[in-house]
Amino acid sequence: MELPLALYIHWPFCVSKCPYCDFNSHVREQVDQAVWREALLADLAHEARLTEGRKLGSIFFGGGTPSLMPPETAAALIDAAEQHWGFADDIEITLEANPSSVEAARFAELAAAGVNRVSLGLQALDDATLAFLGRAHRVDESLVALETAQRHFDRVSIDLIYARPDQSPEAWDAELARAIGFGTTHISLYQLTIEPGTRFATDVAKRQWEPLDDDAAADMYELTQARMEAAGLPAYEISNHAAPGQESRHNLAYWRYQDYLGVGPGAHGRRTGMATQRHRKPENFLSAIERNAYGLQSETALDASTQAMEALLMGLRLREGVDIAALADRFAMDSGDLVDWASVQKLEALEFVNRDGRHLAVTPKGFPLLDAILPQIVAIEPTPDA
Repeated sequence: MELPLALYIHWPFCVSKCPYCDFNSHVREQVDQAVWREALLADLAHEARLTEGRKLGSIFFGGGTPSLMPPETAAALIDAAEQHWGFADDIEITLEANPSSVEAARFAELAAAGVNRVSLGLQALDDATLAFLGRAHRVDESLVALETAQRHFDRVSIDLIYARPDQSPEAWDAELARAIGFGTTHISLYQLTIEPGTRFATDVAKRQWEPLDDDAAADMYELTQARMEAAGLPAYEISNHAAPGQESRHNLAYWRYQDYLGVGPGAHGRRTGMATQRHRKPENFLSAIERNAYGLQSETALDASTQAMEALLMGLRLREGVDIAALADRFAMDSGDLVDWASVQKLEALEFVNRDGRHLAVTPKGFPLLDAILPQIVAIEPTPDA
């Protein structure tokens, strides 16, 4: 029996420029909502035609500022998705939202449209840091938005960014304890990273400020894990923490390398062995819709080796790890072609990974070094041009 599909709908527009995002060209003051609703519905219908007979297990509205999508657009997309595929029992429908009063005012209508989970981007709990991060909201406004979200949605996730310049462990511990006290059952905690092509990257290059050094960031990571474990919100993925049973089902579909469909400008997908990519620039996406009735820029068949490599790289981000034998069976490969077992043995001696029969997982000790560990574990060479 095929597993349910995950559907990602990318809303491309932002309301303000973000210093650590490279989608800033998508800031728009005015959006023709009717045009975009019809374009997204057309793109959705194309993916449905190619996956007939499958059910949806999750829908995720992400991208720029999807909580400013009109509720009637969200309702139309959810209704169309149910008609095209049908929903699995207890489907998860998530919307990313900024914690502003404008967006919170739409929460009741979005819940009525079918959204049952919200991921709220608090990002920090002090106003000076929010200003540094380029956020338009203030802490008092975000806490009102959080209260509103908890009133209207069955499940609420919040996210925070740590390892910020000059942040002390004591300050982060206090901020984290406060966040835990809000009572949400899912919290995403991301270390601040500097992405090329962003304003932050330019600022750092000009020495306007310095990122926290690696040792201090590692100490904060350890502090974070201990605090979250004690609160009953252990990490199930390197940056995501949840009470048992409250993990994001949509994101688990990515990390377990299940099929997911990407709709809307810039959206990626993995559909029955195909890598899909939508046109990223909104104007190019609309032009493609007018020509073809879908927004695909490229669709590439992935060979078994490439799929197995992606599945390993994604699955080892999870605390549960990967069933290597099942993965080998899935892609008709030998486990020795998937994993460098000699390297695994060395990493196991260092307590960075744990092997239990056919199962392999990175340990809590190994997670801070994940980027260095993964190339040692994965034996598959990427296929040229894959």
